[in-house]
Amino acid sequence: MTGAVWGPLMFLGALAFIFTGYPVAFALAGTALLFAVLGSMAGVFDMILLTALPQRTFGTMSNYTLLAVPFFIFMGTILEKSRLAEDLLETIGLLFGRFRGGLAMGVIFVGALLAAATGVVGASVTAMGLISLPVMLRNGYKREVALGTIAAAGTLGQIIPPSIVLIVLGDQLGVSVGDLFRAALVPGLVLTGGYALYIVVLTFVRPASVPALTQEARDAAEGQLLRRVILSMLPPLILIGVVLGSIFAGVATPTEAGALGALGAMALAALNRTLTAEVVRDAADSTTRLTIMVIFLLIGSTAFALVFRGLDGDVWIADLLTGLPGGWLGYLLAVNLLVFLLGFFIDFFEIAFIIVPLLVAPAATLGLDLVALGIMLAVNLQTSFLTPPFGFSLFYLRGVTPPDVPTTAIYRGAIPFIVIQVVVLAGLVWMARPV
Repeated sequence: MTGAVWGPLMFLGALAFIFTGYPVAFALAGTALLFAVLGSMAGVFDMILLTALPQRTFGTMSNYTLLAVPFFIFMGTILEKSRLAEDLLETIGLLFGRFRGGLAMGVIFVGALLAAATGVVGASVTAMGLISLPVMLRNGYKREVALGTIAAAGTLGQIIPPSIVLIVLGDQLGVSVGDLFRAALVPGLVLTGGYALYIVVLTFVRPASVPALTQEARDAAEGQLLRRVILSMLPPLILIGVVLGSIFAGVATPTEAGALGALGAMALAALNRTLTAEVVRDAADSTTRLTIMVIFLLIGSTAFALVFRGLDGDVWIADLLTGLPGGWLGYLLAVNLLVFLLGFFIDFFEIAFIIVPLLVAPAATLGLDLVALGIMLAVNLQTSFLTPPFGFSLFYLRGVTPPDVPTTAIYRGAIPFIVIQVVVLAGLVWMARPV
């Protein structure tokens, strides 16, 4: 019964520290040390277990799979800061903008590529908002449609490979990142297609809300369109295709492919004459900051997990989740609800390192497919980031929208895309069932 008492106390204690605004990595480590001392005083925790912490920390620092994280972050940041991503978006906008809904289609497809390459929802949504929103509003798009499209497109990187989210999930679930990438491709394309289908429906139902580019804008782009397609559109698409192709074909691991992508992004920026010392420095700075955050979170969560298991908290979690009514379906519904609600308040990395490791043992007991579970969790978090009133994606977009645009307009614009997300998520819940 130790875990039934100390497990919930430690879990709630960690959440209490996190919600005070204290850095999550240190909140987790501090909770671990506090409960190690309290548990030792109560005679329910053996302090000798903490001697395993240095070795586990060293194992985290030498984790080859997680080495892919800084490579993909650097690749996406170079594409963004060297204006390659902006040129790609503008070119696709001009290519499809002559049709109703074309600009929105361009935002969805480029958003998927940019988000997948960058791997960070905040950076993707912010960049898309700064680049796309003024163009869409200037060309007469209904603001709810423009805002919802940008917010949804920016979250597609949660599921579309190469995705940092999937790399971290693979490490925490103990499954192959390549398998996750392959399994995520179809749901990612289904989501992208669902978003695009919604825009197509709008062109028939409410054509005035998704107009084509003005004649003046089309005339201005006509003479240079072919050149822009060749120079701005094809190279990034080829780079992402080579990176994914090398993983799917088994030629390279995700880490090796990430290194190739980082080098390829720098080569494209150099050919585009936008690779400067400042761009490399800014990209390296952003990559270093995010990587350090991930590593410290991992160390903090490792300490938390060590003490939590020492207090039999993992046994409490396993008994709780496997004993739910409905068996595997009850487990998946409870996990989805928990992760969805936590996604309102804490970042993906924090959820991945705190919650996901606790889900593996119950899932294995119930005979669930861990790869399908990982894909379901990624889409769940994507839905959470998009859902009012606390969705992270909506707050990021709010930060780059004009002051005269009300927050409720962002909320209303996101609702149709949330419906699409929920439909796909329901299908993934069924796919994760025991086989």
